[in-house]
Amino acid sequence: MIAEKTEPTSMDATIDAYIAGFPEDVQQILQRMRATIREVAPDAQETIKYRMPTFVLHGNLVHFAAYKNHIGFYPVPSGIEAFKEELGPYHVSKGAIQFPLNKPIPYDLIRKITAYRVQENLEKATAKRRT
Repeated sequence: MIAEKTEPTSMDATIDAYIAGFPEDVQQILQRMRATIREVAPDAQETIKYRMPTFVLHGNLVHFAAYKNHIGFYPVPSGIEAFKEELGPYHVSKGAIQFPLNKPIPYDLIRKITAYRVQENLEKATAKRRT
């Protein structure tokens, strides 16, 4: 499965436009990923940052992107550290997780990591208001 993409030319690109640039099978994965994140973070704003679909809730929450052989998920380093045991089967770096396109996408894990990030950002926002 190869995810060839046409880059949006507008700085005002939307997540819909981003997803539309991929083959149908990859679009389905990206739409389900988006819906999974939206379930957990219904109040988050959707935008494009760093040329990736991004959810923002009191700061960046998570980003995701499609590549030739994988879906990248970017929950910041704390989101990766908190789930390092469950992320064992995946290629992980300081701020990124790679989910191979030739294996099932772990939507339940994406849901859990996103919920963790929502809680983390809400706690930071609450602490900031107290100071």
